Amino acid sequence: MNIKKWIKKSIKKLSCVDNPKYEAEFLLSYVSKRTRSCIISTDNIELTQKQYKYLNYLIDRRSLGEPIAYIIKEKEFWSLSLCVSYDTLIPRPDTEILVEQVLTKVHSNSALILDLGTGCGAISLALASICSDWNIIGIDKSEKALEIARINANKLNFKNVSFFFSDWFSNINQKFNIIVSNPPYISKKEMIFLKKDIFFEPFDALLSDNNGLSDIEKIIKNAKNYLFCGGWLLIEHGWQQKMQVQYLFKKYNFFKIESYQDYGGNDRVTVGKI
Repeated sequence: MNIKKWIKKSIKKLSCVDNPKYEAEFLLSYVSKRTRSCIISTDNIELTQKQYKYLNYLIDRRSLGEPIAYIIKEKEFWSLSLCVSYDTLIPRPDTEILVEQVLTKVHSNSALILDLGTGCGAISLALASICSDWNIIGIDKSEKALEIARINANKLNFKNVSFFFSDWFSNINQKFNIIVSNPPYISKKEMIFLKKDIFFEPFDALLSDNNGLSDIEKIIKNAKNYLFCGGWLLIEHGWQQKMQVQYLFKKYNFFKIESYQDYGGNDRVTVGKI
């Protein structure tokens, strides 16, 4: 197969994506099991007819807007390779800000941490990788998402994290040093402005009523019942929601309230202490 000719043709098919050349090379690398540097430096790569058909099938899926993470069924987060499915959100690099902020709040090897709405387990597993003595619980109301989280924990062989069903705090009956969450925070009005890639992700993990603040308020309102004195709540939110989220932290009697920006300079995480 002439690589240059195939990549040129695939770039046209992928005109809807931000970096079509990179993505064509990435998928070719994935199917051929060769490095991108090898692909860039050669004109010919031998593929079987089956591989070639499969590669073009993946390109067609990507051309329709399907995220690469769903196509290859994995995504890297906190340097961990995680399985993902249509039942889980795709972990974003900006969510690593939540993990970084937890590190600044935990000053003990025996921390109890609750991850609300864990999805594929990205936040829980990132925290589990940092300190094997922390006890981390990830909850979700999607049994299918929990299956993926457990697969990831087993694959990584982490013993200090567990996952179980709970609709926010519905099945929680203990207290924690830290509660962390990346809840749904997109309003229905905002959906029309988002890239079509996002329409492949589970809507109930994205959308929230009351201008995207309904689930955030539920968490902030109830979290104090599940935090030890001096415990912290950390929440990811939309880039325009900082003031409303800070107001909710104050309304429900948190203090030391601060917000932090993501890697793009947008307000993304707010924290508070009880």
